[in-house]
Amino acid sequence: MRIDRVTASPGSSAFFFDDQAAITAGADRDGVAYTGDPQTPGYEQVREPGESLLVQIETSDGRVLRGDCAAVQYSGAGDRDPLFRAAEYAPRVEGAVAEALVGRDPTAFADNAAVVESLRPDGERLHTAVRYGVSQALLAAAAAARGTTRTRVLADALGTEPASEPVPVFGQSGDDRRQGAEKMLLKGVSVLPHGLFNNAQKIGRDGERLVEYLSWLTERADELGPDDYDPRIHVDVYGTLGELFGPPYDRREVVNYFRELVHAAAPYPLQVEGPVDAGSHEAQIHAMAELRDGLDEAGVAVDIVADEWCDTRADVERFVDAGAADVVQVKTPDLGSVAESGRAVRYCGGTDVRAYLGGTCNETTVSARACAHVGLATDAAQLLAKPGMGFDEGYAVVTNEMRATLARHNNNNAERRHDSTEHRYDDTEHTTDR
Repeated sequence: MRIDRVTASPGSSAFFFDDQAAITAGADRDGVAYTGDPQTPGYEQVREPGESLLVQIETSDGRVLRGDCAAVQYSGAGDRDPLFRAAEYAPRVEGAVAEALVGRDPTAFADNAAVVESLRPDGERLHTAVRYGVSQALLAAAAAARGTTRTRVLADALGTEPASEPVPVFGQSGDDRRQGAEKMLLKGVSVLPHGLFNNAQKIGRDGERLVEYLSWLTERADELGPDDYDPRIHVDVYGTLGELFGPPYDRREVVNYFRELVHAAAPYPLQVEGPVDAGSHEAQIHAMAELRDGLDEAGVAVDIVADEWCDTRADVERFVDAGAADVVQVKTPDLGSVAESGRAVRYCGGTDVRAYLGGTCNETTVSARACAHVGLATDAAQLLAKPGMGFDEGYAVVTNEMRATLARHNNNNAERRHDSTEHRYDDTEHTTDR
């Protein structure tokens, strides 16, 4: 069996591309849109329709397998690859990528993904979104050719033992942070609600709005959550605490503020994503490690989550090695191949840093389902519900993919046990006859 053809066509994603720099600087909302001028190169307006690139791999036995190239909502921010334009990258997929893959054995997922990772047409590495989508299609092709699940293919490639239970799902509410959270509470979501606290106005002049929100959330958890519900609260503040208590960033004031947040979230554990944005890799690692030490010394039981400036597998490893976070987000579209995301999650094993397999609302159902297999193959600490910002849809996509996969694994294991039992019985019967 071989790969016969690789094609690509522009498509839509489940959300938008947003200019993070403009929004953080205070761009005004105009309904769903934003007013004002963009600040990040490549943007024509602060909010633009999301795009995807639909990659299809045809194999010699007539199968057609798909992966979707997608980029994060805040494309172009920090050190990320530039804004992803699907039409611009389709020729590269049908050109350099197809030339490298046609004729190869589809069962060799790890080797095929490595070939794509290494490509440098025109002297530059392929956009992370392209590597991400093509690897999904390669993973699907390998699973189909081997007659197994994508989880099993990834586990074999990474040398892991897949999870036996669904990975805890993390719901994101977007700006609909109250009604969205209530939906999550009713469904007993394990980690919630993200909250999208991406500017100082949402946090409050003195941080009071976030404190009030967490108090409301814990009350509603008691009122709406199922019996014995024990969720983990996770909010993303997009570096705004560094601005609120600075500049320059004042660690002591941030630690004291975290004490207020922990009290408001009690009795539930709290983790805060992106408390500060120091503006570079080294500065961010230093600031996060220093903050983590300060929280530990003060006895403030909150976990901090690395996101900004933690975009590649090498970045994840640096944050883990420096003890610069309690949780690191493995933001799947930023790492390229899904195998790279799996390796980043695996690197956290045996450390005191947990891996959050994230991504973005600006993906597709195809990429989200592929990530569910990465989560299962690596037994990640939590998995983002995606795509979209409506919560219910993304939650159903990743939850159902994991449950169906585990059911298939369980059925296969039961069949193997049954076959093994029959075989042993036959041997015994034969011996008795003699």
